[in-house]
Amino acid sequence: MLPNTTNPAPTPLLSVLITVYDDWETLAECLRAIGGQVGPPSFEVIVVDDGSKEPAPQSVRMWRNSYPLTIIREAHSGIPGARNRGVQESQGELLLFTDADCRFERDCLSKLAETIAASPQHDCFQLHLTGDSSTLLGRAEILRLIAIQEQTIQPDGRIRFLNTSGFAIRSSHKIIKTGPFDITVIRGEDTLLLATLIQQGELPLFVKDATVRHSVSLSILECLQKDLRSGWLEGITFRAIAEKGVRVRMTNRDRIRMLYSTWKTSGERTIGHLAWLVLMSRQLLERSVTVLYQCLPGR
Repeated sequence: MLPNTTNPAPTPLLSVLITVYDDWETLAECLRAIGGQVGPPSFEVIVVDDGSKEPAPQSVRMWRNSYPLTIIREAHSGIPGARNRGVQESQGELLLFTDADCRFERDCLSKLAETIAASPQHDCFQLHLTGDSSTLLGRAEILRLIAIQEQTIQPDGRIRFLNTSGFAIRSSHKIIKTGPFDITVIRGEDTLLLATLIQQGELPLFVKDATVRHSVSLSILECLQKDLRSGWLEGITFRAIAEKGVRVRMTNRDRIRMLYSTWKTSGERTIGHLAWLVLMSRQLLERSVTVLYQCLPGR
């Protein structure tokens, strides 16, 4: 018998990890954006279905014909657990987390690969996030992300900010072995991961040329309802962060500076002051609920 001379598939540089829960239509557009990348490095995509009511439709499964795509269906356990499952199944040298409602710009993966190659001393990378300017909520999201990224960038190019809409980490990082996300929290698991990295003296390198666009598909009322729930759940997360003795939230001075800078930016014709009002309303609501949780006795 002749020996098997089939060469094993090369290890992909990137494993793009996406969790989904009933967001199949949104995910299909995310996968389309991945398929439209210009000059990307070798990559695989792993989708973890966190207990959706229906299995992945053809509009999602069809992308298996364009690039390596694995769809894992499991019982509903929450985003942190689903992300950790994706990590376990990944093969890439770098793990890139994103969400179903995010869209990579056409050169996003190639720009990220360039930064990785030029930065062997860094293990974590925060991609540049923006919103969709075609909607009012999208413009409010642009304002929020501009302010956060401008205020948390460090002189050395690292950033005191971590958002899994576009966050990458080398699979060799020690935190990967134990599962990077804490399954005991439901919301803000990426901020808790940032606190852990800060504890270890590490911050992500900001990759300003690799852009991810976050698309907000909810109505204003649905967003406000989401903010109420998020504020409460993040109260749990920030209590866990406080126990680490790490500060990741803005100071009051930072918030005043953000208030002023976002107002100035909203003066641009493409954004508008109404977007600023929407942003401030959402931020105030979420922050108030978080503070309320932290003030309750026994919490």
